[in-house]
Amino acid sequence: MPNATVASATIRPEEAEHFGALAADWWNPRGSSAMLHKLNPVRLGFLREAVNLHWGADPASLKPLAGRGALDVGCGAGLLAEPLARLGAAVTGVDAAAQNIAAAQAHAAGGGLAIDYRHGELGALGLGRFDLVTAMEVIEHVADKALFLRQLAERLVQGGLMVLSTPNRTPQSRLLMVDAAEGIGLIPKGTHHWDDFITPDELGDLLAGAGLVMGEPRGISFSPMKGLHLSGDLSLNYIVTAWAG
Repeated sequence: MPNATVASATIRPEEAEHFGALAADWWNPRGSSAMLHKLNPVRLGFLREAVNLHWGADPASLKPLAGRGALDVGCGAGLLAEPLARLGAAVTGVDAAAQNIAAAQAHAAGGGLAIDYRHGELGALGLGRFDLVTAMEVIEHVADKALFLRQLAERLVQGGLMVLSTPNRTPQSRLLMVDAAEGIGLIPKGTHHWDDFITPDELGDLLAGAGLVMGEPRGISFSPMKGLHLSGDLSLNYIVTAWAG
């Protein structure tokens, strides 16, 4: 039986409830998760480049993660987990909302993808270790960020790769991601709490505390001409690699 203290250590029930309420609409590219659908190709582009660099994968390979295990934490309904599986990984997805896991399982089955989806607190699930661990737009929603990163680090094999993305805590992110985007409905209201955003320096310190080294962060920016894209501007959102030091 999972330890009750561990099982509630990082999950905020109100956050799980908020995202679980969006589960049925998660795969609708014009629905409440439309911004995630726009963000996902940017994250995947960064991730593919990171995989190529970390393991010397052939840039032309369709399955650079073949033979590797991947863990996607805060997987939602599987927007990232499914592409990871198509890149060849044996994927496990974990989420705090049972509704998201049900939606993820149904969508993966419809696409013929064998993904192991789990509901619950990462530290209480008894999972093994993985070559690749991802947590995209998750750390800003957890109760104990240091504990969460230690749990992620514990799931990473020696020589493995971690990829994280999260909003930066800046005046620009408050204005554009919280006040504007949530105000006009581009992002569901109540999704973000600006005080929980984490700066790259803070994330680097927390990763170091978990025994990990953080790579050079890349910004995820928006412009009318390019839409969402990777850039050197970290003021809104950023994505970064980490590995065991």
